Amino acid sequence: MKIAFIGSGQVGAALADNLAKAGHDVVLAARDPGSESVRAALARQPRLTVGAPAAAVAAADVVFLATPYAANSAALAGLDLRGKVLVDCTNPVGPGLSHGLESRTSGAEAVQRLAPDARVVKAFTIYGWENFADSAYPGYGDLKPVMLLAGDDAAANVQVGTLCRELGWEPLDCGPLAHALHLEHLTLLWIKLARAQGRGPNFVWAMLRR
Repeated sequence: MKIAFIGSGQVGAALADNLAKAGHDVVLAARDPGSESVRAALARQPRLTVGAPAAAVAAADVVFLATPYAANSAALAGLDLRGKVLVDCTNPVGPGLSHGLESRTSGAEAVQRLAPDARVVKAFTIYGWENFADSAYPGYGDLKPVMLLAGDDAAANVQVGTLCRELGWEPLDCGPLAHALHLEHLTLLWIKLARAQGRGPNFVWAMLRR
């Protein structure tokens, strides 16, 4: 699969690295191919390539948005995302680890408004980057950490769920994109536990079935 990344920071670089290891053709859609983050991502995973954003997005089957939330508008400006699966990995974080949009709407719905013709799926947001770099939690048998996702396009959700499985996650489709607000609140809870309370990043959520 051809995958383009808009954003090559900690989250983007970790996911791009593992998707390349899984055999996908992964390109970093970079306006500045010589930036520090791009150079670090390439040093980490030499199989990554770099391309101009418009060309990288045009050639991609799936596009990951992994920028700081405040940069989303500028990052998506001028890109033709018609029909593209756009994975929103961003989180609107406000003062005191509050929801950056005051919980009036989800950040993913705001991304959909910025890219109205894209098929937006919220995913890869409920943990810190450390778990995207290494999703393995051995010692639990067949139980895998869960990756919650939400989106209005069922086929796009399935496609993103397949990528989740390839990266070691158990995908859980939480329904329409409006439910991304709950995923963003769960992200904030994880941050509060891991960062603010000092529990560290090495924990994830799982779904137990009877």
